Amino acid sequence: MTVISKPTLIHISDSYKQTSSAISQPNHQFFKEPELNRTIELTPTTSNIYDEDTDLAFPEGGKSAYLAIFGSFMGLVPVFGMINSVGAIQTYVSNHQLADVSSSTVSWIFSIYTFILFSSGIFSGACFDRNGSFLPLVVGSIFFCGGLLATGNCTTVYQFILAFGVVTGFGNGVLMSPLVGVIAHYFSKSRATWTSVATTGGSVGGICFPLLLRKLYPAVGFPWAMKILALICAICLGCSILFAKERLKPEYEKIDSTRKAIETYFLDVFDYKYLLETKFMFCALGVSFAECSLIVCSVYFPSYAIVRGFSESTSFLLITVVNTTGILGRYIPGYLADRYVGRFNIAIINLVGVMIVSLVLWLPFGYNVKALFAYAALYGFFSGSILSLSPVCCGQISKTEEFGKRYATMYMVTSLTILATIPIGGVIVGKGDVKNYNNFIIYTTALAAVGIICYGISRNAVVGLRLCKF
Repeated sequence: MTVISKPTLIHISDSYKQTSSAISQPNHQFFKEPELNRTIELTPTTSNIYDEDTDLAFPEGGKSAYLAIFGSFMGLVPVFGMINSVGAIQTYVSNHQLADVSSSTVSWIFSIYTFILFSSGIFSGACFDRNGSFLPLVVGSIFFCGGLLATGNCTTVYQFILAFGVVTGFGNGVLMSPLVGVIAHYFSKSRATWTSVATTGGSVGGICFPLLLRKLYPAVGFPWAMKILALICAICLGCSILFAKERLKPEYEKIDSTRKAIETYFLDVFDYKYLLETKFMFCALGVSFAECSLIVCSVYFPSYAIVRGFSESTSFLLITVVNTTGILGRYIPGYLADRYVGRFNIAIINLVGVMIVSLVLWLPFGYNVKALFAYAALYGFFSGSILSLSPVCCGQISKTEEFGKRYATMYMVTSLTILATIPIGGVIVGKGDVKNYNNFIIYTTALAAVGIICYGISRNAVVGLRLCKF
C-alpha cells in the first residue's frame, strides 16, 4: 500500500476490511476524512474513487482557472437559467397560444425539450473530450439562440416541439458538458465549491429570465420577448466561448474519414461498461431522479399558483424566489461538501430537505400565499445544489480525461428518465384541480425519495455504511 502526497490520495485495495491500526483509532468523527496512515479496502466489485487521477496535478487556481470559471458562469446563465425558468414559458404558452390544449399534451413539449437537452450531452461530452470546448460551445450557441428565435413565432404544439423542444433543447444540451467539464480541468480539492460558484449563473438566469419575461409579455408580446431573450443569451454565450477553455489537451488520434467521425461521435459515445459499475450506475440513477423531481416541479409550480387563485405575476415571482435562494443553495452546500461533509452526503441531505419542505409546507399550506413564498425560499435553497453537485459526484468517481464521456453517459440515463416523468406529471395534474395537484406534490416527493436511495447505494458501493466524508 502506498500513500501519495500530491494530490493527497489513498489507494484502496480489493477486499473490504481495514487494518488493525485503522480499526483501533478511537473517537471516530462523523465527517472525518480517512487518515493517511489508514488503509481502506473495498469489495472486488468496486473500484477506488480516490486514485482515479493519481497521475494528475491540478492548479487549484490561477488566471486561466478563474477565467474558465467566469466563462462557465456566463454560459450557465442561459443554459441552467433556461432550465430553472422553463415554467415561465410553460405557464404563458398554456394560457395563451395553447389554451385549448390539455396539460398532458403541452407537457410533451417540455418533456422532449429536457430529453433532447440531456441526451445531446452524450455527443457533446465526446466532442469536448476530443476537441476541447470551442467547437461544442459554438455549435450549441447557434442552436440554442436559433431555437429561441423560432419559438417566438410558434402557435401550435408541433411547432413548439420542433423549435423549443428539439432545436433549443439540442443547443442547451451541447453547451452543458463543456461548460461544466472545464472546471474539472483546473480543480480537484475544491471542485464542488467552484462548480457551485459557476452554476450560480443558472440561479442568476433563473432570477432574471422570469422577471424579464413578466415585463416583456404584456409590453412587446411573446415573439419579441423571445427575440430579446435570445439576444441576452447570445451575449452570455459569447463570453463563455472566449473564456471557458480547457487545460488538458486531448490526446486522441485524428479523425480522417466521415465513417470514423460517425463511429466516434454517434456510435462510440455511449459506453455500456460504465453502467456495469455499481457506483456509477446508481449515481446516474440518483442524479436522474433528483433532477426529475426538480424539473417536473419547476415546470408545474407556477401553474399550481394560478390554480390556487394567485395571479400570473405572482407565479413568476415564486420562480424568482426559488432561484434567488438557490444562489445560497448552490454555494453553501458546495463549500460544505468540499471542506467538511462530502459531495454524496450533501446531495442526500439536500434531497431530504426537499422532501420535508414539500410535505410540511407545500402540500398542507399551498393555499396560503405566505406559506407558498416560504416554501419557494426553502425549496430553492435545498434544490439549488441538485444541478451543481451532479457533475461533481460524477467527477468524484471518474478520471478527468474520461469525465466528459461519463458525464454525458450519466445524462443519457437522466434524459430517458425525464422523457417519462414529465408526461406522467402532466397526466397526474390532468384538468388542474387542487386534488390532482396535491397528488402531483406527492409524486415529486417520491421522485426525490428514489434519488436518495440511489445516491445511498452508490455511496455504499464505495465506502460502505461508514459515517465519513464522501
